[in-house]
Amino acid sequence: MSDNTRTATAFANSNIAFIKYWGNRDAALRLPVNGSISMNLGGLYTRTTVSFEPSLPMDELVINGSEIMGKALERVSAILNVVRQSAGIALRAEVLSENNFPTGAGIASSAAAFAALALAAARAAGLTWNESAISRLARIGSGSASRSVPAGFVEWKMGSGNEDSYAVSIAPPGHWPLADCIAIVADGHKSTGSTEGHALAPTSPLQAARVADAPRRLEICRRAIAERDFSSLADIIQLDSDMMHAVMMTSQPALFYWKPATLAVMGNVRTWQRDGLPAAYTIDAGPNVHVICPHSEMSKIAALLRKISGVSDVLTATVGGAAHPL
Repeated sequence: MSDNTRTATAFANSNIAFIKYWGNRDAALRLPVNGSISMNLGGLYTRTTVSFEPSLPMDELVINGSEIMGKALERVSAILNVVRQSAGIALRAEVLSENNFPTGAGIASSAAAFAALALAAARAAGLTWNESAISRLARIGSGSASRSVPAGFVEWKMGSGNEDSYAVSIAPPGHWPLADCIAIVADGHKSTGSTEGHALAPTSPLQAARVADAPRRLEICRRAIAERDFSSLADIIQLDSDMMHAVMMTSQPALFYWKPATLAVMGNVRTWQRDGLPAAYTIDAGPNVHVICPHSEMSKIAALLRKISGVSDVLTATVGGAAHPL
């Protein structure tokens, strides 16, 4: 690195959406068709270093030690271009990123990655942006990344345009000690990424009904978090997850992310609920199942999940904090 290199490192947690983001009204800006609510996942993170370097002829991206080209690099450069324009610099950047969980398998790796990238890039360029500005910047790379910027339980406001579509914390990490037990049934890259999936959402005849009902589901989820009402939270996050996957399955072409083990986990969770065990499933764009529960039940739920045929591993996370510089 030369003496003129500008560098910064940032850390961001993944998140799990309770009320899902699926479908854009502006694909370039990733402006969603409905608001969403999520929980940051403490312990599942991305650490990213951005170095603006005078000697680089083009942007470079290295994820978990492997150099990445193509569309992934283009998405990163789009973020860097916004930062360069705002900071009045023309330097290319080296981006070094590492996750401690599977990438592209429906565990919101892009959310953590673009949240960390947005913060590190802005810091490296000398920009002193506030949290909402970083959230807006992260959103351009991955819509769900906007939610990995604030702390704890987070709502991404749909907004009317670019300026007011960003995420805010609606409760701090310590407000409610929940946990997420993630049943891994496939850890490889999914065949259809979320970006492509969002574009297919309007082709489903069910999407309009899902979007129209979103304000009601958001309000129920907000209230459940505020009142720490697990039963209400469980009902609404399972309904919302099922609705999103129904849209996926009825898109043209149809998207089927579920594996046999996905269904097995969902069935077991519903049985546990009937038996009085507080647990609820939610599934992002992928086959792996997030089982939300009180922190006091995390070890028990994780052990039960490991016994289900087809579950290769179980990752656990508690409520995570905000993206922050290192």
